[in-house]
Amino acid sequence: MEFIQPEFLKKGDKIGIVACARKISKEELQPAIDILQNWGLEVVLGKNVFNAEHQFSGTDEERAADLQSMLDDTSIKAVISARGGYGTVRIIDKLNFSTFKKHPKWIIGYSDITVLHSHIHNMGIQTLHATMPINFKVNEEATETLRKSLFGEKIHYSFEPHALNKNGKAEGILVGGNLSLLYALCGSNSDIDTNGKILFIEDLDEYLYHIDRMMMNLKRSGKLSGLTGLIVGGMSDMKDNTVPFGKTAEAIILDAVKEYNYPVCFHFPCGHIDRNVAIILGKKVELTLENGYCEIK
Repeated sequence: MEFIQPEFLKKGDKIGIVACARKISKEELQPAIDILQNWGLEVVLGKNVFNAEHQFSGTDEERAADLQSMLDDTSIKAVISARGGYGTVRIIDKLNFSTFKKHPKWIIGYSDITVLHSHIHNMGIQTLHATMPINFKVNEEATETLRKSLFGEKIHYSFEPHALNKNGKAEGILVGGNLSLLYALCGSNSDIDTNGKILFIEDLDEYLYHIDRMMMNLKRSGKLSGLTGLIVGGMSDMKDNTVPFGKTAEAIILDAVKEYNYPVCFHFPCGHIDRNVAIILGKKVELTLENGYCEIK
């Protein structure tokens, strides 16, 4: 299946900013607005973007209305979520993607935005897993890879090998995102098909036994057996119980896929880390792990 690639951006195009999950202030968002404008883009803010409803950026209805407006406005060529947190799963079923499917545009974010990536994956449209405005000032390279990806500049990644890597070569459509969200979406209409694809996963602030439970879910639901490759990004700030689980997050993941004959890449610089480089989900990529050499292109 060939995924539809939205049009790359050019100077003068409009980019919308919404807040699908946790609330954000104008002071937190302004540096990213300045950066996007310096790229030559016209920034359009959702009218509810600075609202607050407890930890959310407004009610479910307000957050859904902002995103719906961006999806339906054909003059807006990309939509980026201001930040993650939690909340996108609460609004996904309130959205109508009929206009978006006729006029695809880049949907951008990571973490909680995995809900959108996965839902849109089932429409056969590419999305952009990348840093978000709340993080634009954290790492210059991460923000620059977002710019390059949005404007269609060629990009590939080589990175340091990890001791647990399983060497080999693979190619396939890249899918995935935050492990906790992929787990939460299992069995829903936002669940993803991984067969014949390269799966990317990352996570933050989880107990190690949670990682094991989620990997067992992916395994038992058939999401790991048909992969052509597995890419593991940041598994950041993992937690353990008083009685230790006995394995790192990476070792837990490797144990879940050890019987399968495909390459497995650890510590790819993507996820809840400073150097959170951009990747296009739904794009066909090549993964190479051999002789201490790691590359994705």
